[in-house]
Amino acid sequence: MDISKSPLLQNKFSVARLAEDFFWVGGSIVASPRWKIGHFVERCMSSMQAGTQMIKLRGGSKGLVRFYYLDDHRSCIRWRPSRKNEKAKISIDSIQEVCEGKQSEIFQRYADGSFDPNCCFSIYHGDHMESLDLVSSSAEEARTWITGLKYLMAGISDEDSLSKRQRTRDQYPSFFLQYSVLFLNSCSMWLKQTFDEADKNGDGSLSISEVLQLMHKLNVNLPRQKVKQMFKEADTDDNQGTLDFEEFCAFYKMMSTRRDLYLLMLTYSNHKDYLDTDDLKRFLETEQKMTNVTKEHCLEIISKFEPCPENKKEGALGIDGFTNYMRSPSGDIFNPEHYQVNQDMSYPLSHYFITSSHNTYLMGDQLMSQSRVDMYAWVLQSGCRCVEVDCWDGPDGEPIVHHGYTLTSKILFKDVIETINKYAFIKNEYPVILSIENHCSIVQQKKMAQYLTEILGDKLDLSSVHNDDSTKLPSPASLKGKILVKGKKLPANISEDAEEGEVSDEDSADEIDDDCKLMNGDASANRKRVENIAKKKLDSLIKESKIRDCEDPNNFTVSTLPSSGKAGLKSDSKKDDAESGEDFSASKRHSRSLMGSFSKRKKKGSKLKKASSLEEGEDDSDSQGNLARSSVHYSRVSRQKKTMKLSRALSDLVKYTKSVGIHDVETEISSSWQVSSFSETKAHQILQQKPAQYLRFNQHQLSRIYPSSYRVDSSNYNPQPFWNAGCQLVALNYQSEGRMLQLNRAKFSANGNCGYVLKPNCMCQGVFNPNSEDPLPGQLKKQLVLRIISGQQLPKPRDSMLGDRGEIIDPFVEVEVIGLPVDCFKEQTRVVDDNGFNPMWEETLVFTVHMPEIALIRFLVWDHDPIGRDFIGQRTIAFSSMMPGYRHVYLEGIEEASIFVHVAINDICGKV
Repeated sequence: MDISKSPLLQNKFSVARLAEDFFWVGGSIVASPRWKIGHFVERCMSSMQAGTQMIKLRGGSKGLVRFYYLDDHRSCIRWRPSRKNEKAKISIDSIQEVCEGKQSEIFQRYADGSFDPNCCFSIYHGDHMESLDLVSSSAEEARTWITGLKYLMAGISDEDSLSKRQRTRDQYPSFFLQYSVLFLNSCSMWLKQTFDEADKNGDGSLSISEVLQLMHKLNVNLPRQKVKQMFKEADTDDNQGTLDFEEFCAFYKMMSTRRDLYLLMLTYSNHKDYLDTDDLKRFLETEQKMTNVTKEHCLEIISKFEPCPENKKEGALGIDGFTNYMRSPSGDIFNPEHYQVNQDMSYPLSHYFITSSHNTYLMGDQLMSQSRVDMYAWVLQSGCRCVEVDCWDGPDGEPIVHHGYTLTSKILFKDVIETINKYAFIKNEYPVILSIENHCSIVQQKKMAQYLTEILGDKLDLSSVHNDDSTKLPSPASLKGKILVKGKKLPANISEDAEEGEVSDEDSADEIDDDCKLMNGDASANRKRVENIAKKKLDSLIKESKIRDCEDPNNFTVSTLPSSGKAGLKSDSKKDDAESGEDFSASKRHSRSLMGSFSKRKKKGSKLKKASSLEEGEDDSDSQGNLARSSVHYSRVSRQKKTMKLSRALSDLVKYTKSVGIHDVETEISSSWQVSSFSETKAHQILQQKPAQYLRFNQHQLSRIYPSSYRVDSSNYNPQPFWNAGCQLVALNYQSEGRMLQLNRAKFSANGNCGYVLKPNCMCQGVFNPNSEDPLPGQLKKQLVLRIISGQQLPKPRDSMLGDRGEIIDPFVEVEVIGLPVDCFKEQTRVVDDNGFNPMWEETLVFTVHMPEIALIRFLVWDHDPIGRDFIGQRTIAFSSMMPGYRHVYLEGIEEASIFVHVAINDICGKV
């Protein structure tokens, strides 16, 4: 899929087309007189509400003819007939993508020519990207639905649906920078939608009572008399007592004029009500730390952001233009240079952190979820550079990919490789590592090698990479456009004529524990029975705490390794209890490691019973019990073979990324052309016992960390402690959104999201203990001084502890530093009562950071209430990506919501 044809990117263009008649004025939108919702889009809406008969495709059977229509509120797609009745619907805000043509996995199963591609489209929805694949009777009908759905996706304003816009901005940063004015236009869409939602009777105007209700919804707590005064000033037409959209925009401008920005402008304008080019230059150089600012650059800013023609003509930036500029990407806390690759890419691969995916093909949990080739396309385009392929013998001589010993569905190895070939280098040219977990027979291994060679072609050819020194890996720059196969390799002493040989099977990353294995899992005749027992298995693992360190959706802190005799986090126990949802004592909380509590040995009492005991209480029928035992059972399967057969054809495809057994990290490494895989448990143990040695080990070869076998729920561990030790390939479950993926995104955004981030020099040569209180004595440290000034348009918490209280929020900000254990720290501001629209904190938080190159800064906004606090939103950013000066921190996935801060970074020396 071309980027230019990406559904997410096309959403941007749809917003641009719909908003092109708007212009922004000082935090509000003024519509030109000719503005109306486009007639074409309105026709799309009407047609969708009238309904269309289309064919719904399914995997292995004929399509179903159904009547699809948009509901009256334009909030969901419905269809009939359906046995689900009222539940037969897909909400608009659950739609992730709309893909034109025959792009989905379901469409690929039908022969070419089965359907006109112009009549086909797919709707991906829900957290697990389920697809609804439809064929309309004409290309015009398909175009109507595609356009209408993309319009609705662009206009939705709750947190879930708007997170897609944030992902779009992160995914296409160069586009976002090039069209920064689109940011302003999207604000117009938000304001128009706000107006329409407040217009309860649909007459195209707002009464004073409707405005007062809207103020409460927007978390604005202004005196009623003040609101009435602004309402009267904005009500300028003949229809007195109501505001049309244009008047509402004027009212909104009065209400939203930023006191903090106005005072800042006065400071640099010598109390004029505008900044001239000299004032603006001084502000940019003094506060924003910009260098070589020219008068021409200042005039460009004025031309782009100043809405008043008179001011533009005079070369002046008024408060409206200054607000526009500060709220644009130019005023964002993220360094715009980091939207592109900005690091030296010529060092060996071992000198980089490499973004990595675990069991890439899975869409959900590790036991029962769907396997999809689309997942490879998604993770590769999101910047991931190491994907995993678990290969097993399949029917008809075709190798398949799935999670062994489970009920996960199966996909063809060939389809996976074709998808990787298509999507590997759409976003960037830096090398992709194909992590092959090979469980196939020799015959099917040869088939795998054939597909890899035929499909990937020159991408596998490493003859142009001039690097014969096995003590040094090639660089990402020298491997551009190449795919590296990570897998086993035949020993050098085997005969060159041998087409196969034996290799150690001990170096396989057996990523599912024997306790979790489901034997004979493809007993399709008894699928329902098998699924029921698998669900019991999952429940049993959770109840017996076999899934450890699960991500609590209400917990937004990352616990840290304690320094000796010193707590890792500064916080009160009541607050931490509210975050974790559990009653941990402070001492226990501080003793937790960065990756969370994880016992080092299995408890005898937690071992699961065999299948017969699992069936107890489920059904007393002997016949059904025997059926279950014959179709599926769990057991401890001891691996009898210590070696496995490996095909020469597959072995020859491996060069720089040979899979090897776990080395003693203190042993001298003879070759750098290898990868050692560690479970999070084993890696954590090494990190605790031999941190400095582990760091040195990772200077010379690649290490891959994968989740514990007990994470059958696909939860993610904390990657930071392993980055602290220099581990390159820290593999996460990309299908499980949460704190850990937010950390991962923040880290790799620092280098253009190309999948590679250069490790600090001290991690690439020399040795230090990352767990020490003073890991780098004598080296300059950084002092981060954050002045938390204000917040803008903070919404009410989505899941309040008190439900829909209807009251205005009491927000506060928490800032957390995540990095080396000694650097992990968090502070918070005071609580501002009854103000979510523009709370003012004006509070300074100070942090000391020993290694800023690997530190992440996490901004969290909370609503305080009598029994705890409710989460509002967050933004995580690499320390190295922060811009100094006055900056906006936009909360991820929440339109318009931000906090305004001042960032200062100073050098400090000596022990802190």
